[in-house]
Amino acid sequence: MTITRIEPGKRMSQAVIHGDTIYLSGQCEEGATVTEQTQAVLAEIERLLAEAGSSKAHMLMAQIWLADMGDFAEMNAVWDAWVADITPPARATGESKLATPDYKVEIIVTAAKA
Repeated sequence: MTITRIEPGKRMSQAVIHGDTIYLSGQCEEGATVTEQTQAVLAEIERLLAEAGSSKAHMLMAQIWLADMGDFAEMNAVWDAWVADITPPARATGESKLATPDYKVEIIVTAAKA
């Protein structure tokens, strides 16, 4: 079975397609607030899924990491609006120290090809 890598770098690829499954790397974006970062991350997820031949409607699983679980409601407000027009994927959310203190949210998605 073919493996396709999207935007490969020295350390990782932004997405990997194996068969009909798409694996995105953890997406983090800059922004002053959790709302801004979540909006930017979700936009990047949509872009990568489109490049891989899919869409948010084909997400299977989302793993969300917050630097502070106190931001759960703020992140959920953005997430809930984003998934309002689809059947949402399975999802887990946890708290973790992220790669840099500037990051407040990181989202990892697995999706099926459209």
